[in-house]
Formats: sequence, structure tokens, C-alpha cells
Amino acid sequence: MPKEYRTIEEVAGPLMLVRGVTGVTYDELGEIELASGEKRRCKVLEIDGGNALVQLFESSTGINLDSSKVRFLGRTMELGVSEDMLSRIFDGLGRPIDGGPDILPEKRMDINGLPMNPAARSYPQEFIQTGVSAIDGLNTLVRGQKLPIFSASGLPHANLAAQIARQAKVRGTSDPFAVVFAAMGITFEEANFFMESFKETGAIDRSVMFINLANDPAVERIATPRMALTAAEYLAFEKNMHVLVILTDITNYADALREVSAARKEVPGRRGYPGYMYTDLASLYERAGRQKGKNGSITMIPILSMPEDDKTHPIPDLTGYITEGQIILSRELYRKGVTPPIDVLPSLSRLKDKGIGEGKTRADHANVMNQLFAAYARGKDAKELMVILGEAALTDMDKLYAKFADAFEKEYVSQGYYANRDIEETMEIGWKLLRILPRSELKRIKDTYLDLYYDEK
Repeated sequence: MPKEYRTIEEVAGPLMLVRGVTGVTYDELGEIELASGEKRRCKVLEIDGGNALVQLFESSTGINLDSSKVRFLGRTMELGVSEDMLSRIFDGLGRPIDGGPDILPEKRMDINGLPMNPAARSYPQEFIQTGVSAIDGLNTLVRGQKLPIFSASGLPHANLAAQIARQAKVRGTSDPFAVVFAAMGITFEEANFFMESFKETGAIDRSVMFINLANDPAVERIATPRMALTAAEYLAFEKNMHVLVILTDITNYADALREVSAARKEVPGRRGYPGYMYTDLASLYERAGRQKGKNGSITMIPILSMPEDDKTHPIPDLTGYITEGQIILSRELYRKGVTPPIDVLPSLSRLKDKGIGEGKTRADHANVMNQLFAAYARGKDAKELMVILGEAALTDMDKLYAKFADAFEKEYVSQGYYANRDIEETMEIGWKLLRILPRSELKRIKDTYLDLYYDEK
């Protein structure tokens, strides 16, 4: 029988100090019973001798220091998992909010997960088709990769996230595919957009959603991605599914970390974020990957909005260190009406070489990709020159490249949020654009592929 403590010393914001505790450990869950009989949850943040500093999951209003009792439950935070989670919507702490029944768990898993042994990791090398040309053709997503989307406030990252969640699939395999979607600190409007989008297209049948709204407590926000990843680990490594995890918005998560760190009066690091933010983010991102001997995998797309469009801000900076590339959304393209506004030149997928080519996408993929990058970069330079010097200063070739850059943005990158292009279609559009340029300019493509694809009109 767990002991009850009536020794609450003080309550400060989301934190509470309990004195004279014994046998209580870090991260242990607790239950606070108010004088009215209402129960609230908390967890242990720090143990100092007989003093326990606990963090409240709900608000601290109504906690009377004399008449409230605290019980420690002797376990860390767990999530009850089962295959029935698919097609369900939960709150940030894993409680159903879709009006359906509670989950009957097959097992209960610690939300902090078990670290994956680096030696047991398998290298990501299978192509995932997202249906978005700018990602599939140029910054390919590979199964088991972590590829973040760097967005900025006001850009349509929610639309892109919903599109990828609806369309993504692993080609050439009949293994089941699931999407785990976790939203942290989003508005009710955004949450409604995701839920409706998933329901309309039927993507909800293969999805598990965890939604933490902006008015929910900050502490819940810290637990939400861990809940999602625990569900993903269960589906991937116990049920052999390919799982795509989408976490949006990491910026709200990092702000919740900062809030809790400030309440604990810790010495802040860069821009007020805690010094351990790198470690904390790594404990999330590193749960993606593939394991030797297991069919399932976890591919992760964290989405963050860069404060002030600054990619040197600690959140994108640390995320970029830990993950394997980034997809960057551009405000300039958004103003031009390009949807989705993916800026392909600074975007990068570090593992794409392993996921493309013969047997995975198409043999000419790498050549076409390199050529498109080179031609688009030159086209952008030509357009900048045109702005400064006027069109008359450009050579005929530069004008062709400028024409290519415009056509590339309009036809290749801009496809809308409901077009689902398979890789063959993406490749064909790439070739169609390259035909704007004379054959002699396509120096990055082997002659064999030029003979095959360039001349067919």
C-alpha cells in the first residue's frame, strides 16, 4: 500500500515540494488528492534527501497545503499499447478523446523507451514515396531516416505534414504501413484540420493521433512525443509495421522545456533554453531507425517553425545536428504561390543516395537529380542578374536557364497539397523540364540515359 504524504511545503507554478518522503525515485508518478476528493497527476522531477520536487500535469489551482494528500505510485509514466490504437485519437497523455472506448492494452510500456543498441541498428536504405516531387525526386526520404521540416510562422507546414501522412508508402512491399502523428501546442483550429483531413481521406484507418492543444499544460507537451514514439516502437518492433512518425511543432515542445526549466530556476543556456536541450531532443530523435532481424522500422519527420526565420536559432540548429538532413520551406516561394513552398537548394537528405537507383526508384534518378539541382541553381543566378542588369545583359543560354528555373518552380515543386505523384511521374516531369535546355548542357547525365529519355517527346 503506497504511503500518503500530507507534507506539501509549497506550490510554485507547475512545481510542488513535498517533504519527508522515503523510497521515492526520479520520474516516478504521483497522485494528488484534493480536499474535494478530486485527483490530479504529477511526476517526480528531483529527489534531494527526503524532499521530492514534483511536477504537476494539471493546474495547481485549488491545492490546499494542509488538506491535500500525495501518493507516489512506484512506477514511471507508461502507455497501454495495443493494435486497437490504429484509427484512434488521444490527448497528450494517451487518453482517448474521440469518444471511443478506452484501449484494452496488450502490454504497458515505459514512455521513455529503451535505448537502441547502435550495433543492432540497420542502415536505412529503402525508398519511401511521399508523393511530393520536391522530396521524392530531390531530397529522398529513406525508411528508418529522421528528416525534419524547417518551417517558419505562417508557412503551410501543417498542409505538407497532412499530405505526407496521407500519401506516404513503402514501395514494393506488402508490409503494413502506419502513421503516428503527434501534435504539440497546436491551436484547436489546426487540430481540427488534421483530424478532418485524416478522416476525409481514410488515412485515419492506419493512423494513431496524439493531440496536445495550446491551452493544455506545458508538462503534458513534454510527454506527448514520448507517448507517440512508444506507440510507434510497439507497432514497428512488435507488430512488424513500417511506421512514419510526424511530430509537429518541435518549437512548442522546446518552449515547454524552457518553461519547466525556468520554473526549476535552472541556469539557462542559449536564448534561455536549458543547456540539456540537445540531449533531450536526441532522446526523441534517436528512437527512429531500423533494427537488425526485425521487419518493422520507424521513420521520423519532426516539424519545427524557426523563430524569426532564423536557422541558427538553437531549436533548428540542434535538430539539424541530430537528424539526417532537413527540408526547408521558403517564404519567398510561398509569396509566389508555390505549394508546397519547398526550397530545394538548401534542403538536404543525407541518406538519399542509399534509397535511390536501380530496383528502388529508377536507374537514371541520381543523374537527373544532380542535373536538376545544377540547372536550377544556375537559373536562379541568371534571374538575380536579370533583376540587377536587365534582360538585355543575359546571354541566350542564361535566358534559357532563367526560363528553366521558372518552369521548375511552377511544374516540379508546385503540385498542390492533394496531388499524389508516383516516382515515375516525378522523373518524367524532371525530364520534360530538362528538355528546355540543349542536350550539350546536360553534362551530369550519362549518354545512355540521354539516348533513352531526352529525345522522346
